[in-house]
Amino acid sequence: MSTDNGLKSGSNLEKVLNAGHFAFTGELGPPRGTTVKEVVEKCQHLKGMVDAVNITDNQTAVVRMSSWAACLILIKEGLEPNFQMVCRDRNRLAMQGDILGAYAHGVRNMLCLSGDHCQFGDHPDAMGVFDIDSMQLINMVKTMRDEGKFQAGTEIEDPPQMFIGAAVNPFAEPFDWRVHRLAKKIEAGVDFLQTQCIYNMDKFREFIKRANDMGLTEKAYILAGVTPMKNVGMARYMQKRVPGIEVPEEWIDRLKGVDKKKVADEGIKMACEQIEEFKEMKGVHGVHMMAIEWEHMVPRIAEEAKVLPRPVME
Repeated sequence: MSTDNGLKSGSNLEKVLNAGHFAFTGELGPPRGTTVKEVVEKCQHLKGMVDAVNITDNQTAVVRMSSWAACLILIKEGLEPNFQMVCRDRNRLAMQGDILGAYAHGVRNMLCLSGDHCQFGDHPDAMGVFDIDSMQLINMVKTMRDEGKFQAGTEIEDPPQMFIGAAVNPFAEPFDWRVHRLAKKIEAGVDFLQTQCIYNMDKFREFIKRANDMGLTEKAYILAGVTPMKNVGMARYMQKRVPGIEVPEEWIDRLKGVDKKKVADEGIKMACEQIEEFKEMKGVHGVHMMAIEWEHMVPRIAEEAKVLPRPVME
């Protein structure tokens, strides 16, 4: 499948997907300060392991180094960043300005998100902007790229040719609406989508079946979200406290059934089993590995999941 958007971006992720390879992307949270060392150290675990790296944008509404700035560090370290932008913190003027700036510095992938509400973060009294929503942001980036125009209709000199991404949550309620929301994002102009962390495999199989039946997986690339469980406590927390994530009880039972010293190994094994299934699942074009503060385990996961070596694209 090819999104056939005529991009001149030079995005490695786009080339990997267009060539029919099973993509493998990672994620990195910027530091809560100005220390570059932390980002550089995490980069070393991801080099050669992934096709692109998501750089989060004030994740969970907590202040961190800006996504575009951390992206520049990744580029310097030889990794391809996936620039995230949330609608919570900027109006459309600031968004378009940041897109131009990021592209000028070599950023070629962008993930368009709504963003967590301020009340969940470290500045609960901050005013959320939400000038536009994620669907409108996708369309704005596409218009900038394909029509060479700002949202006001004025011409852009040398438009940014971004490979446009978005998030999709197969598990939010109502479930029957999930595939239709996916269709709306594709209609808005998205090229690839990364899902929420997947644990309820039965429900995801049904979601991807519906997406296949509607022909959506032929119009955009879908990367399945995987987060390995470190321990039973993490599994319980995600089951009870994280909205939009479904952790079946059998996951917790399996983790409880092994020696405490081996529970992390079991979590990695379960993640690798998921990846093996995703590689064979129609409509899934890759995996987005969200190894939360566990970047040093990505090489092991990539090896055991048999996604190495990563393709080297021209």
